Formats: sequence, C-alpha cells, structure tokens
Amino acid sequence: MEFIEVKQDLFTMSDEYGLAHCISSDAKMGAGIAVQFRKRFNLSMLQAMANEKPLEIGKCYKAGRVLNLVTKSKYWNKPTYESFTQAVVSMRDVCMEAGITKLAMPQIGCGLDKLQWGRVKEIIIEVFKGTDMEIIVCKL
Repeated sequence: MEFIEVKQDLFTMSDEYGLAHCISSDAKMGAGIAVQFRKRFNLSMLQAMANEKPLEIGKCYKAGRVLNLVTKSKYWNKPTYESFTQAVVSMRDVCMEAGITKLAMPQIGCGLDKLQWGRVKEIIIEVFKGTDMEIIVCKL
C-alpha cells in the first residue's frame, strides 16, 4: 500500500482513480465537498436509493468512480471513529471486488465532520495495509 499526501485539486485526478468521500445515510450531499461530488457526478441513483430506504451506516456505495462512505445518519450529525472505520473497511472490500487499485480523496471525515486527520490517516493506513492500493490524499 502506498499512501501519499499532495497539494492538488481532487477533481483533477485522472479517471483511473476512484474518488472517495463521506456522506450521510439520507444522501443529501448539501454541504462541503459532497456538494461538488453531487454536481460533478450523477449521484441521483444513490439519492433515489436513500429516499426508498436510508443507506446503511458503515457501508461504502460505489456509483461510477465515486466511493460514497456512509458515516452518519443525517447530514447534520457527526460520524464516530467506529462508523468511519466500518465505512473504510467496506470501501476496501468494494475496491477489492471491483478491481480498484488507485484511490484519491480529500482529508475525509475532517472538514464539516470534525474528525482528526491524524487518527483518520492511521485508520486508512491500517485498513489498507497489505493491499496493492495507491491512495492519494488531495489537500488544497
């Protein structure tokens, strides 16, 4: 596993990268970087699923090249490190099943969700340890 932090716009990453971000189980995506994900990628199918039945907290839902980590119930809630870890484990499993070996993400869980980057980084590295994954964290 290779883990790299770079100063780069996440949305300039080439199409060979899966793009990860955190969402709530209601899939509202109305604030933070999730708004850009919703506008740039057609995530209406995910929102329709959530309207039928809330997405499962701790799961990762793949929509095209976007990996949506469900870490909390409502958009105004905050995730726990436990729900975040479960979602990262699910993301790893989704990547393995889909043959994704390159991931790019912002400092997930650390903007509006208020998790601490040091701990989030440790979780990601631990979960992906022993895989062939390349993970690039884009910071501006």
